[in-house]
Amino acid sequence: MPAQFTTTQRVGFADTDMAGIIHFANYYRYMEDAEHAFFRSLGLSIMQKQPDGAVIGWPRVSASCSFEAPAYFEDELEVRLNVVRKGVKSLTFEIEFWRGETRLAHGRLKTVCCLCRAHEPLVSIAIPAEYSDKIQEVPQG
Repeated sequence: MPAQFTTTQRVGFADTDMAGIIHFANYYRYMEDAEHAFFRSLGLSIMQKQPDGAVIGWPRVSASCSFEAPAYFEDELEVRLNVVRKGVKSLTFEIEFWRGETRLAHGRLKTVCCLCRAHEPLVSIAIPAEYSDKIQEVPQG
């Protein structure tokens, strides 16, 4: 039952700006990609269709990212995702981006488990056991 997850992300040409450095907005996309990969590694999805047609989803409540060093086209980044909080209805991830021994950026992503029905407002729900049983917090300290 992992609390930590690691994946890789290669910086594509379209991800860079005129200086050849990754554009800051792409770190948010990379954080979301890491979150999706984390869920898949547990045999889960961030969009789980229910028998009645509703979907369990994980909309973002907040996202932040701080940048420490540039990444460039073709860099292979190690993306480390840690579950730092598992609430009744929410998950909070801290995500770090590394190139070798250099930490390039770190971010935080908070999501809330919601029941989504077409043309209706989102309804936050307690994290279902199929998710909660597989997701653990990183020990603090």
